[in-house]
Amino acid sequence: MKKQLIRISILQSSKIMTALYVLMGFIYTLIGIPMIIFGGKQVRIIGIIYLLMPVFMGIIGFVFFALFAALYNLLAKWFGGFEVEVKNIE
Repeated sequence: MKKQLIRISILQSSKIMTALYVLMGFIYTLIGIPMIIFGGKQVRIIGIIYLLMPVFMGIIGFVFFALFAALYNLLAKWFGGFEVEVKNIE
């Protein structure tokens, strides 16, 4: 049975993607902490930027995914959405 995705909820999907980007940003935090502790002056500045990456990635992820979801909704009206095949499992 074929199904078609014709609309993506912009706000709800952007919130989920923001949470995922923040979680991925914590990888940078793990890199930034040793840079702050053991690095010189310039390396410490980069370490602080790495420490703040979850916030930056969350903001950028929200904004860009909201734009992409809105663009998808617009294009799906003209061309149709993603098609997937599903089956019932009992």
